[in-house]
Amino acid sequence: MPLRSRDGQFNTWVVPLLYAMAALLSGFTIPRFAYHFLPGFLSTISVNAAIGIYSAVASGMLTLTGIVFSLTFVMVQFSATAYSPRLVLWIARDPLVSHAIGIFTATFLYALASLAWVDRNGSGRVGIVSIGVVTVLLVLSVVMFIGLIQRVGMLQVTRMLIFTSDKGREIIETLYPPIDEPPSPGSTEILQVPCSQTLFHRGKPQIFQAVDISALFEIASSAGCVIEMMAEVGDAVVDSTPILRVFGSGGPLPEAGLRKAIQLGRERTFEQDSKYAIRLLVDIAIKALSPAINDPTTAVQALDHIEDLLIRLGRRRLEIGAYRDAAGNLRLLVSFPAWEDFLGLAFDEIRLYGATSVQVMRRMKALISELLSIMPEERRGALRYWQDRLQSTVERTFTDRLDLLDASDEDRQGLGSSRRIKQFK
Repeated sequence: MPLRSRDGQFNTWVVPLLYAMAALLSGFTIPRFAYHFLPGFLSTISVNAAIGIYSAVASGMLTLTGIVFSLTFVMVQFSATAYSPRLVLWIARDPLVSHAIGIFTATFLYALASLAWVDRNGSGRVGIVSIGVVTVLLVLSVVMFIGLIQRVGMLQVTRMLIFTSDKGREIIETLYPPIDEPPSPGSTEILQVPCSQTLFHRGKPQIFQAVDISALFEIASSAGCVIEMMAEVGDAVVDSTPILRVFGSGGPLPEAGLRKAIQLGRERTFEQDSKYAIRLLVDIAIKALSPAINDPTTAVQALDHIEDLLIRLGRRRLEIGAYRDAAGNLRLLVSFPAWEDFLGLAFDEIRLYGATSVQVMRRMKALISELLSIMPEERRGALRYWQDRLQSTVERTFTDRLDLLDASDEDRQGLGSSRRIKQFK
């Protein structure tokens, strides 16, 4: 039973099952082993006291497990409606949750199984080894309970925003080189050779999660051809969706090797998806701006983290994806989002859903102004475009002159310190 599924997700049900099997096995073997081979390790605790201890532990752990995880799942469900169901799944799949269920279950089952070897053959004595194991399991259960409380506290909006932006920073640092590195050379030579093979997705709809670049590069180099990825990380692929094309190959490449280098799954992951963190932050922002919630301050907090990710992206060389061999021949083309794609994802939906919020408009204007002041010149053209679109949205939404002036201001807090000197009579 693998701990991870084929799409790389943690199998949350396997760990508790392993704990339960180990607890039952230990509960029926450790007391017997101690009774037959360690007769000196028998406690002076009375039989009735031992039965009371085992019974209290078993019943108490069963009740605690039900209460703790009922509250946890209620919190997860509540957070899914408040933030984004895609984001809360990352918390629900935390390995600590599986191990906590396993420890609670193991404590209950071991205490229950150990009852069978209390007062064996009417000796009137109880094995101290089993009581020691139950004590250790109780201590571990308390530690897991504290860890679960910490995880539930992570569902607070501030911590969820930090968690998401941390994931985004990790992928940016890993995937993109500094901007002072030269961009990849052009790839026009791919148009000079015919397409010799196309790989299609077969089966039920899935998400393109990651690609093994080194494996595809090795395949293309060995065959002397060019492989072009048709799907981008984060794309949904359905039956007959083209995934990649092969150019210049003398014959068809083995599909098994090509498919092995492509990771598909049920949902998007952070592994190579540089837009996913911004996508989740935007989800939190527009959910907060919905009429049912009406919390523009949360949207402003999300914009704080979006700004940090955009600053880091703007200082990185985003024009990657053309991989060449030592001789300079193009071997692999992988599609990655451009600077304009990141800006459209970060601004467009929040601009539309937050158009009537003075707080959101002021924060967005301050964000774009800040980026314009620190980004290199090659990044500023797209920023000026979004600056104009944001101002157009403000002018179209706010018809009152004073409201228009307020919404046109720049304010990093949304409704904090205005950069415009107001005149009052």
